[in-house]
Amino acid sequence: MEVITARNLVKEYHGLRAVNDISFSVHRQECFGILGPNGAGKTSTVRMMFGFSPITAGALHVLGWDVTLDAREIKARLGIVPQENNLDLDLKVLQNLLVYASFFNIPEPQARERALELLDFFGLSDKHDAKVDHLSGGMKRRLTIARALINNPEIIILDEPTTGLDPQARHTVWQRLRQLRSRGVTIILTTHYLEEAAQLCDRLIIMDHGDILDEGTPGLLVERHVGAEVLEVGQGAVAADNLLKQFQNQIRGHLVVGDNLVLYPLNGRELLSRLQDLPQQFDHYLLRPSTLEDVFLKLTGRGLTE
Repeated sequence: MEVITARNLVKEYHGLRAVNDISFSVHRQECFGILGPNGAGKTSTVRMMFGFSPITAGALHVLGWDVTLDAREIKARLGIVPQENNLDLDLKVLQNLLVYASFFNIPEPQARERALELLDFFGLSDKHDAKVDHLSGGMKRRLTIARALINNPEIIILDEPTTGLDPQARHTVWQRLRQLRSRGVTIILTTHYLEEAAQLCDRLIIMDHGDILDEGTPGLLVERHVGAEVLEVGQGAVAADNLLKQFQNQIRGHLVVGDNLVLYPLNGRELLSRLQDLPQQFDHYLLRPSTLEDVFLKLTGRGLTE
């Protein structure tokens, strides 16, 4: 069942197009990723989903409701985790959840029970009476996600949820998100972290400059565009024409990145061996598994962090 459908969706700011006529759908109980660099249109897309930013053109439906007509009904069933933690620093940890629950008219006893359950789920039970500014960055992020769940949302939207976190805190957040999905929550995730997308997303779209470049599972996108392996040839760009002519039957594609030549081999070890046997020696050779970064680089000619 599709819980979100976007058709020919457009978002413009003062004549500048941030989202360019895109279409996609999100299925119930999946983790759907929107992958791309800063400025790709990821945040603009999700802000339209929860009614924070009106759509310029096209159609967008969430849980069967039209975002232009039924924003109140939609917001009541969503949980939102913005890029920046916007917790109330004047309130303690538990109070942050209880005050937020009041926005949904949740009775105080029920809100307290729910809040304590969420603090336990996110490993924050011993911090319920602590001041927010005494928490670590990872704890603040977990508290922000807990707050987004206080109304038992059907869909939770997370905009760059682990930006700025250390690896341990990031993995803790990932673990909790997997558990939420197993409980039936649909997750919308924007990220520019490749490992995050590969670890969590059932399906994803790759965006750049407001356009969708491709859509699919992480594994399918890698296989479709670059294959299982990538062979980097250091300082190989100067000899690219000769190498491509010589090994055209052993590669499925290539890319020149600065002074380096990136090859997508059919058999990585065999091609590496043949390159090393050439009279001309290059700066370095690196044979490694392909990633979503390679997909994005092939599609756009630049990395996700640029």
